[in-house]
Amino acid sequence: MNETVVVLVRSIIAFLTLHIFTRLLGKQQVSQLTFFDYVLGITIGSIAATLTSDLSSRAWPHWVGLVSWTLMVIVFQWLTMHSRAVAKYINGEPVVLIMNGKIMEGALRKMRYTIDELLGQLRHHQIFDLEIVEFAVLETNGKISVLKKSQYVPVTPNDLNIPSKYKGISTELIYDGVIIEENLRKVNLDRAWLEGYLKSLNIRTPGEVFLAVLDTQGKLFVDKYADRLQNKTDISDLPDIT
Repeated sequence: MNETVVVLVRSIIAFLTLHIFTRLLGKQQVSQLTFFDYVLGITIGSIAATLTSDLSSRAWPHWVGLVSWTLMVIVFQWLTMHSRAVAKYINGEPVVLIMNGKIMEGALRKMRYTIDELLGQLRHHQIFDLEIVEFAVLETNGKISVLKKSQYVPVTPNDLNIPSKYKGISTELIYDGVIIEENLRKVNLDRAWLEGYLKSLNIRTPGEVFLAVLDTQGKLFVDKYADRLQNKTDISDLPDIT
């Protein structure tokens, strides 16, 4: 068989297998990537790449290796969810790098963390002055969580006893030119109203709209493909279209 065809077939097999296995492993590999997860991800990806391009050996052993590593990851995930000791050993623990405004030099040395790295992480949190930091914790995924001193925390409406409106998740009414009927029903609107509103914006058909989103305050955002219109209107101010 032609080598090009062999590589193509093996690539499809590796891609589909890797896709299935990563779905089985869940999104933890991305959202909470620890050093251990990072090494596992590289190894599994390397096996998949070898399965694709190593024509000097059969595909079956590489596929078995891919399955074996994936199963081991699943086993370790199960163990870390059911055993605090195993989770601590595999993933490590959060480490306090700044406590009560004081840098913990011993913790920095233990984690092989430089002061430049610490300052860089703080800048990611828009903190350029160590004076405002009460606690800084190095999480197991390598990111830093920061608690500012109380006098530097922004005032919230709750602090001032000011009532605030509820803000939830916006609802997509049109996505990529297609009206989402189910979402219209959820917000007690119908297709006729939406099409009538679009006509009031000189939009002839929903197909001209890239995205239309209704937020929890009754504001409707419409974005056309041509990018000539970006309109956010209060639904209560619109004429009743029936």
